Amino acid sequence: MIIDKETIEKMAHLSRLELDESSEEKMRKSMNEIVDWVAKLEEVDTEGVEPLTHMTDEQSVFRNDEAARTLSHEDGLKNAPKRDEDFFRVPKVLD
Repeated sequence: MIIDKETIEKMAHLSRLELDESSEEKMRKSMNEIVDWVAKLEEVDTEGVEPLTHMTDEQSVFRNDEAARTLSHEDGLKNAPKRDEDFFRVPKVLD
């Protein structure tokens, strides 16, 4: 696949980019280099290689998210500046 001037102009239009002639040429050259590099990857023998879902075998170091009561309802409300029975009272923010 070769990236030509028309392709660059169409991609610039879709991306809402305004490119001058020199920028279009630089972009065309860069994109052709990328396409050539990807084409080289097709030459690699991948027979018998399992597809990867992640690049590493690392496991999550975070703990499981398990619900637990850490603060009672009354303890949560006892330092509230204002409260209305079981709820915090806060200043009105919308009219």
